[in-house]
This record gives sequence, C-alpha cells and structure tokens, in this order.
Amino acid sequence: MLPQELIRRKRDGHELAGTDIAAFVRGITAGTVTEGQIAAFAMAVFFRGLSMDERVALTRAMAESGSVMDWRPLGLPGPVLDKHSTGGVGDKVSLILAPAVAACGGFVPMVSGRGLGHTGGTLDKFESIPGYRAKPDRPTLERVVREVGCAVIGATDDIAPADRRIYAVRDVTATVESIGMLTSSILSKKLAAGLHGLAMDVKFGSGAFLPDFGQAVELAESITTVATGAGLPTVSLLTDMNQVLGRTAGNAVEMVESIAMLRGEPCDGRLLEVTRALSAEMLVLGGLQPDIDAARAAFDHAISSGAAAERFARMVAALGGPSDLLDAPERHLAAAPVVRPVFAVTPGHVVAVDVRAVGVAVVELGGGRTRVEDPVDHAVGFTDVAAPGELVGLQERPLAIVHARSEDAAQAATARLRAAVTIGADAPAAGPLIARRIAA
Repeated sequence: MLPQELIRRKRDGHELAGTDIAAFVRGITAGTVTEGQIAAFAMAVFFRGLSMDERVALTRAMAESGSVMDWRPLGLPGPVLDKHSTGGVGDKVSLILAPAVAACGGFVPMVSGRGLGHTGGTLDKFESIPGYRAKPDRPTLERVVREVGCAVIGATDDIAPADRRIYAVRDVTATVESIGMLTSSILSKKLAAGLHGLAMDVKFGSGAFLPDFGQAVELAESITTVATGAGLPTVSLLTDMNQVLGRTAGNAVEMVESIAMLRGEPCDGRLLEVTRALSAEMLVLGGLQPDIDAARAAFDHAISSGAAAERFARMVAALGGPSDLLDAPERHLAAAPVVRPVFAVTPGHVVAVDVRAVGVAVVELGGGRTRVEDPVDHAVGFTDVAAPGELVGLQERPLAIVHARSEDAAQAATARLRAAVTIGADAPAAGPLIARRIAA
C-alpha cells in the first residue's frame, strides 16, 4: 500500500493490516517514507488511535527495523530480563535493580535513556562515572552480560532505528502523548533486546511524564497487553511520583545514594520498596523464584549479603569505570563547589510537592538538558530532600540541600524549590506507593 493511502485509511478511522504497517516502517528505515508522511501518520494515529493488534504490529515492525539481540549462542544459564520506567524525578531504581537481579541469577542487558524534560535519565547518572562506556560495542556488551550478569548502557544506532526517526518527528509535532505510539516506542527497543521478561514501572503524579492516574493506567494496560501479544511476558506496576523517589535528585548525587543502598547503609524506604517490588516481578517472570514473597526475600538477601554490590562494582569496572567506585565514590564522582541548605520560609509539615518543578530546578542547575546537544553538569542537584509529612523548620530540618555551580545558581534553585513545596500545620495522609499491578 502506498504511504499516502495508509495515512488516508488511518485518518478515516480504519484499522490497518499488520503487513501494511510493516511495509510503512520498512519505508521509514529505507528513507522512502518522508518526514511529512511520518508526521501525517503520527497525527492520524493521535486522533484515531491504534487497536491492540495495530500496536503489536507496529511494535514488532519497529523492533525488527534494526538489530535484534539473540542471547542463545552465549549459552546463558538464566533468563534475560529487564525493567523500564516511564521516568520520574530521583528515579534511581535501575542503578540498584540491575545488579540485584543479576545477583539472583538473571541476566540484565538494560538499554537506558537520557533525561527527558524534567525527568532524569539513567544513562546520565552512569555517565557521571569517569571512564564509564555507556555505548560499548556488541562484543563488549555480550561479554559483560555473560561474565557479570548485567550491563546498563545506551541504545546503539542499530537498535530500533525506525523508532528513533518516528520519535524525532513526534517530538516536534505534538504527538508524543499518543498512548498507542508511546507503547510501541517503549516496547520496540525491549523486543530488540531479546528479553524473556519485562517489568514496567509506570509512574503517575506531579513528577511523572503522565501525571493523570487514568492515563497512566491506560498506558500500563496497553504496554502489558501489547508486550505479551508480541511474545514478551510483562507485568506493570503503577507507582507514585508525587514526591522525589529517594532523597536525591541529580546525577552524581543519585549515584552516591544508590551506592549507599547497595552497601547496605540506611536508605529511603520508598526507594527500597519500589526497587524490591520491580526486582521481584522480574525474578518471577524469569522463573528464578516461585512467587513474589520468595522473590522479595531473594532481593533482600542480594542486598544484605553484598552480592548486588559486588555485581555493580564488577559491571562498572568492566565498562571502563574505576574499580574502587563502590568503596570510595567521593574520590571519583564530581562534587559541586556551592553546597547549602534550603530552609522553608515558615515552619510546618510538608503537605505537597510539585515534583515536576523540582525536576525543572535540577535542569536549570545544569543537571539536565533543554536541547539534545546540551552538556550535563553531573555534580549539581539536591540531596536530603524532605518528603510529604515531614516537619521542616526555619533553621533545623531543611527542605533540601542544593548543590550548585555558582552562588547565583544556588539562589535560583532555592527560590524554585521553596515555590514547589507547600507547608502546612498538619501532615497529609500517605497514599499507596504501588497503586496497582497489571498483568496479562
């Protein structure tokens, strides 16, 4: 079918055949489908939607537009598993989860992304480690996964190239929020990774990509159904992003917090629980544990025994980072020259946090990008971030500690953070951290 005819059919509300979708995607990769046609297709889908069968077809076609990993020749003695998050502020789960699942017998080739808008990127956090190769060649990736059990890397140019071209067009045509195309975009890269199981962390709340709970549920249901239909067993958890996950937001500062948790030091309970829950789902999906309770216990043992920390250290060293990062992170991770507490204007309980505004403050400090080509300052961000319900004072417990490149930047971040936090007399009731579990 001609590209314009396929666009016309979708514009008029008809369901597209899988073979026609596959041909359209092949045309995108080959360059015979123009950017104007991609834009028209994206807008037609935005208004008309995609059925589940169309989403499966689009996902498979985009996954097959480039290289698809095949782990069978390596003879791995365990399942290939992964986790993906829709993004949030302070979301450092992957830094802990990948080595923990590896320590439990899984193999985790985690293809991560950079920060998007106000949300931080796992790849940016790992690039705060001096020497860390975020885009190794394929033989290196295979070796690290086989020998260590995990490798957190960025997508190479041959992974789902059609998705990259489609997303670039969607980003400038106000069609990113299409649930159907968002589903296919996320899953095409996961199918290309040759996985045996996937845990999805779909976030909702003020700091999430999709703040509305209903939209988050729709995306989670779509991802779970489409992934399973495409042959990838998947479970989705809907997790709360109405506060920073953990106590830090930035790049190096989040790496420090994650290392502390891997070393068994006292850590934020919410961060621990989300990481444990997603890890447990992966272990059950991969057949490594019989049920969630056993999987949660296996995760806890991987942390308390130091096995997860050992895998993390080996992964960092194998990908070019320092061999002693786990023992002396302060020796290697960048530190900001200006570090100061941010106190509330009036004392009281933290009632609510505009988490998106906190993420924007990190970007304004230099810890994120306003343009793709912008460099990232890995040293800046916030630590010791107060959570809803906690009591903050004028000179006692601060709202957070800001890490900045200059005094002016620290002052601007201080104003942004104070405006993002609502203070009241009474502590608010806490909502569920994990609001829903969705399985096919």
